[in-house]
Amino acid sequence: MSANQKNPVLVIVQLSGGNDFMNTVVPYTAGIYYDSRPVVGLKEDEVLPIHDTLAWNPHCAALQAMYDEGDVAVVQGIGYPNSDRSHFRAMDIWHTCEPIEIGAEGWVGRVIRELDPRGQNVLTGVSVGKGLPRAMAVPGVPVTSFDNLDNYGLLTGIEDERQRTEALEIFKGMYNAGVGTGIVMEYLSQTGLNVIQGTDELKKAKAGYRSTVEYADNAIATSLRDVARVHLAGLGTRVFYTQHGGYDNHANEVPDHPRLLSDLTGAISAFFQDLRAHNASSEVTMLVFTEFGRRIRDNASGTDHGSGGGAFLIGDRVKGGLYAEYPSLDPARWVHGEDLEHMIDFRGIYGTVLEQWMGLDPTDIVGGQFEQIHPYQTTA
Repeated sequence: MSANQKNPVLVIVQLSGGNDFMNTVVPYTAGIYYDSRPVVGLKEDEVLPIHDTLAWNPHCAALQAMYDEGDVAVVQGIGYPNSDRSHFRAMDIWHTCEPIEIGAEGWVGRVIRELDPRGQNVLTGVSVGKGLPRAMAVPGVPVTSFDNLDNYGLLTGIEDERQRTEALEIFKGMYNAGVGTGIVMEYLSQTGLNVIQGTDELKKAKAGYRSTVEYADNAIATSLRDVARVHLAGLGTRVFYTQHGGYDNHANEVPDHPRLLSDLTGAISAFFQDLRAHNASSEVTMLVFTEFGRRIRDNASGTDHGSGGGAFLIGDRVKGGLYAEYPSLDPARWVHGEDLEHMIDFRGIYGTVLEQWMGLDPTDIVGGQFEQIHPYQTTA
C-alpha cells in the first residue's frame, strides 16, 4: 500500500514501433556512437548530461527534470533472449510474456483477474486509445476501453456500436496475422460487449474534473489527461493502458523522433503535475516500454529494428536513477554484429512492478521468476 493508504495504481504507456533508446539516453562521449550514426547522431554539445558517459536527448527536458528530482528510474538494455525484430511478434511477446510459444492471455489481463477475480468492477482495467491492447485480452476478463473521454457517452447508440466495432476490428487487424484467428476470435467471442463497457461512471470523470494544468494538443497528452480524469474520479481503476505510436523510424528520424520525445515527455510531466495538484500522485507508478530498440548504425535517414531497448518507471515513490547496465558499445559484443545486447529481461521488470508496487505474486503472471531491480522507496 502506498503512503497515503490508497490502492496502488499502474499506468502503462506503450511506445509503438520501437523507440530508439540510443537517441533517448545517449552515450554522448563514445566515439563509436558518432562513427555509427553520422546522420541521426546527436551532437555532444546539445544533449543533457546525466553523468560523464550518458545524457538525455535534449527533447526529453521534461523527463530530465523529473529524473533530477529522483522520480524516474531508467531501465537500460531491457529485452529478452533472441529478440524478435517483427513488430507483431515482438509486441506479442511483451504482451503475453511468451517468447517461445504463442501466448493465449495478456499479462495485464492476468493482473486484472488477480485484482478483481469475480469481474465486479468493469473499470478495474481501462484502456485509453484506439484498439484494445493484446496485453489486456484474457477471455472472461472485462476491460473498459475508450478513445477519447470527451466523446465517450455522448454518442448515439448507433455511433457507440460503430466505435465498438472499430475497436474490435483494430484488435483483429493487429493480431490475426501474428497469432492466428483462433486465439483472437476466441477472445472476442467470450468477451463480446465487455471489450467496451459504456458506464455512467465514466461520465463522472468528465463532469467532476477541474485542473489548472495545461496539457499540450497532441494524442499522448490527450490520452494521459483522460487517464488523470478517470483516476481522479476514484472509480476503482487499478491498471490503465495507453499507447503512443510513430516510433518506427526507418526514415525521417531526425525530424520525427525529437517531436515524439517532446510530446511524450511533456505529456508525462503534465500528467504528474496534474495528479500532484490533486494530491493523487503517490499511489501511481507509470511504466513506459517499447517492443525493441533500434540498430546501432543508422541507415542514412533513420534506424532499423534492433534490440537492447530501454524502459522507464516513473512516480513519487520511485528511487530515480539508472538500473541494469547500458549495453556495451564494444563491437565484439554486438548481437548479430549490429544490435545492442539485452542486459535484463523485461519479465523481471514486470515482476518488479507487480511484486514491489502492486503487491502481487508475479510468477504465474509473467511465466516464471526473473531478476528484479529495486526502484521503490517503499513497497506498495
